[in-house]
Amino acid sequence: MSAKEFKKKTKELKEKIDEALKEIGIYFKRLEARESAKHYIRGLLSQIGRKNSWQIAEEEGLKAPYKIQHLLDRASWDSEELRDYNMKVVGEAAGFQGGTLIVDETGFLKQGKKSAGVIRQYSGTAGRIENCQIGVFLAYLSGKDRVLIDRELYIPKEWSEDKERCIAAGIPKDRIFATKLELAQSMIKRALNQGYRPLWVVADEVYGQSYPFRKFLEDNELSYVVVVPKSQSICWGLNKEPAYSVLSELTERKWRVLSCGNGSKGDRLYKWAHFPLNSPKKGYKRYLLLRKSLNDPTHISYYLVSALEGVPLQEMVKAAGQRWAIEECFKAAKGEVGLDQYEVRSYKGWYRHITLAMLAYAFLVVTRAQLFINRGSKVTMTEFKKKRGLA
Repeated sequence: MSAKEFKKKTKELKEKIDEALKEIGIYFKRLEARESAKHYIRGLLSQIGRKNSWQIAEEEGLKAPYKIQHLLDRASWDSEELRDYNMKVVGEAAGFQGGTLIVDETGFLKQGKKSAGVIRQYSGTAGRIENCQIGVFLAYLSGKDRVLIDRELYIPKEWSEDKERCIAAGIPKDRIFATKLELAQSMIKRALNQGYRPLWVVADEVYGQSYPFRKFLEDNELSYVVVVPKSQSICWGLNKEPAYSVLSELTERKWRVLSCGNGSKGDRLYKWAHFPLNSPKKGYKRYLLLRKSLNDPTHISYYLVSALEGVPLQEMVKAAGQRWAIEECFKAAKGEVGLDQYEVRSYKGWYRHITLAMLAYAFLVVTRAQLFINRGSKVTMTEFKKKRGLA
């Protein structure tokens, strides 16, 4: 793409962003909040190094961050309505049918004890136990596009049982304790109510090893590929055994070398095999899917699958390989639009920042796809962000 063409596309992008910012105005009752939301989203999309209220205010030419802070705290608007708008925009742009819903969580490192839901807990982001908040997210993958469409803040039981602490952090009185699995289910329900009809739902071991979660997916006729530990109990015939026990049933010829998608070094090739399990739901089949490293045959990963009858192994493998897309969403949203760069402590502030950051990232992905990818450009997200001229 020539410099002239890129300049034209950048201008089109600015116009689309401006149109979108006008469209979301209906979700803000007062003019001041409406204008502050525009400043905030433009700031999140800008090139500033740190996306906090002070730097966004300075970037947007505001004398002080008061309006930005007011937007995240006391202004009158509903982040749930804006979340639904974001889900609708993504679904219309990427297609409500045929994609993949991905469930995962990410940690937000925090100091102190006052931020809503913060405790010392395991954070996959840090790879260890840290003082942090945990957000459970739902992403949608369609073609090459992957976007975060829903979010829930995990409130640990020790918080739910401490009413004074909850009141101080602005946690609603009617917010009862909910497990990460329950939060994931509520988000999937919302996506279905919005019109999403995914081919697959994928999730890691935290969710995959839960029978109630898998049953929820099956009850909603959603095919899934979920990670499970090797000790996961499985049923085949009259046997109820740990997942690793089927290895003795799999001869070498039952393993196939297949790609589960492209990685930074090309095709991600592994040996794959699937083993049929008892399948109580008519029209669907359950399988244990196994992945073996080509370099280390002792390194084996396990997945439980429920899919329509006749779905080939390659499709299961492809679905299993799509789980990493949400990690890319987290990395990009944190780096591009400051998903983790908030300074709010309250429950409401967390939801408001995260929702606005998700919306900003969706703008970036959707408009980039419309203006560049669909026309054959090979501009990367990083190059696109640097050149787009929004700063």
